[in-house]
Amino acid sequence: MNLSVPRRVTAVAALAALALGGLTGTTASAHPADASAAAAAPDIPLANVKQHLTDFQSIATSNGGNRAHGRTGYKASIDFVKAKLDAAGYTTTLQTFTTSGATGYNLIADWPGGDPNQVLMAGAHLDSVSSGAGINDNGSGSAAVLETALAVARSGYQPSKHLRFGWWGAEELGLVGSKYYVSQLPTAERAKLSGYLNFDMIGSPNPGYFVYDDDPVIETTFKNYFAGLGVPTEIETEGDGRSDHASFKNVGIPVGGLFTGASRVKTSAQVSKWGGTATAFDRCYHSSCDTTANINDTALDRNSDAVAHAVWALSGTSTPPPTGTVFENTADVSIPDNGAAVTSTVNVTGIAGNAPSTLKVDVDIVHPYRGDLIVDLVAPDGSVYSLSNRSGGSADNIKATYTVNASSEVANGAWKLRAQDRASADTGYISGFKLTFP
Repeated sequence: MNLSVPRRVTAVAALAALALGGLTGTTASAHPADASAAAAAPDIPLANVKQHLTDFQSIATSNGGNRAHGRTGYKASIDFVKAKLDAAGYTTTLQTFTTSGATGYNLIADWPGGDPNQVLMAGAHLDSVSSGAGINDNGSGSAAVLETALAVARSGYQPSKHLRFGWWGAEELGLVGSKYYVSQLPTAERAKLSGYLNFDMIGSPNPGYFVYDDDPVIETTFKNYFAGLGVPTEIETEGDGRSDHASFKNVGIPVGGLFTGASRVKTSAQVSKWGGTATAFDRCYHSSCDTTANINDTALDRNSDAVAHAVWALSGTSTPPPTGTVFENTADVSIPDNGAAVTSTVNVTGIAGNAPSTLKVDVDIVHPYRGDLIVDLVAPDGSVYSLSNRSGGSADNIKATYTVNASSEVANGAWKLRAQDRASADTGYISGFKLTFP
């Protein structure tokens, strides 16, 4: 990961909608409710991912100790990945560019099939800094994306969208390779990219579990995956805009990704949440000790499986039939410790008459002690419907569906999910809230 690029301030998209045409995020919309899940991704074998890392380490050791842009170790790394993909049946393209007086390389791999007008892409930078082998940064992301691509081939997966994978050069010099790739895409080709998933440093030895706060559909896909494992996540801020996803995001392509931390120090609260120590997430960041010994196997395993999960889930196999009209807000709203109530709002439009007697309210709140929380639905006229009143004791999070008889309320207007922490010692946030009108 390149942390020398100036940080960009990004807005949190307020609403997610996943439709047949692609991934979209807007501030107010309605979309059909999902009725079925996408095909399940296969397990990504940790041993396979670690073997790729061992191979990257051997390449670095044989080429001056690194895999940096302009060095023989980088070209050997590109050749290694390309050979694997060619043998698996991918159509590969080696794209060249020039920077800092040397030739750079991007590798693009397309899996045959899928709608060419709807392309889901996953990628990682393959270069290291000159001071080391770059096994966590970013052999980890490169290996996970490679093994996911090979899993696609092994399974014969044929999604409805076209799948593309990329490995970028010269990221450590300012996202040069990915910027070049995007700059060479005609406007019509950019429009075909329904999403780009970025994986940069996903095996840090003292790991956190961070999800990019960019496209809400992609973000929710990752959050829900880790929630299913019982692993809490946080929004990624250390490298915000400083990895290759920024090249895509800057031209309007929906992006998302994962990260396990770099030089920033893990807080005591994060230690309580994830284990580890109150030291840097990766003490070997951009150093000679970023070797195969600098990897946390559990983090690498979880994140590699998450890569595959997102690729399968977002590439799609079918469009479920509509079961209702959904109004949703996926913007995170922090809930202060023992403080004032906060709200998340959805604006309902286009629904005739009153709300139904079976209004479905889906709540997703991340909090380590749900017994601290009072959660209400507030109708447009200010009427309050209690959803949860400090129930659940020491259990964490509130991820539940409630049914409310709101037949006395006019349907259209601003509906609010209100949450308040009424005890001290911990904080949380509203991760999302949606209303489904049958």
